[in-house]
Amino acid sequence: MTARPPVPPFTRETAIEKIRRAEDSWNTRDPEKVALAYTEDSRWRNRAEFVTGRDEIVEFLRRKWARELDYRLIKELWAFDGNRIAVRFAYESHDDSGNWFRSYGNENWEFDENGLMAVRHACINDLPIKESDRKYHWPLGRRPDDHPGLSDLGF
Repeated sequence: MTARPPVPPFTRETAIEKIRRAEDSWNTRDPEKVALAYTEDSRWRNRAEFVTGRDEIVEFLRRKWARELDYRLIKELWAFDGNRIAVRFAYESHDDSGNWFRSYGNENWEFDENGLMAVRHACINDLPIKESDRKYHWPLGRRPDDHPGLSDLGF
C-alpha cells in the first residue's frame, strides 16, 4: 500500500495540509483522481446516500459533478485528533438551468495508517443564491493561495 501523506497521527499543521490537499483534489472534479485518496473499501455517508468502495465513489462523483456545474470548493479545519479530522466547507455550483447554490457542510474523516481516508460522513445544506452573490470567482481548478478562506469570507 502506498502512503498518502500526511499520515496520522495528525498535528494541526498536517491536518491543515491534508485538508488543503483534499480541497485541491475535489476542485479538479476528476472522480478517478479524487477516489485515489480513499481506501479500497472506504465508507461514506453523503447527505442521505451511502457509498462503499472506490468504484462507488467514482460513480457518486460523476453524478455529483454532472449536476453541480462550475463547482468550486473551500474546506477549513474544525478539529482533529489522532487519525481523525473534522472539516467544515462551502462550495458554489449551478444546475443546468443556471440556478446557483452555495452548499455548506461538515465532514468527519477517519484515516488508515497510510493516510487514506477510510470513513467520510458529510452533512450538507444547499442555499439558493443569485449569481451576483457568488464569492468564488477563481478559474476552475485549484483555489489560489491568496483567495480568502471560509472564515475570511464570514462563512
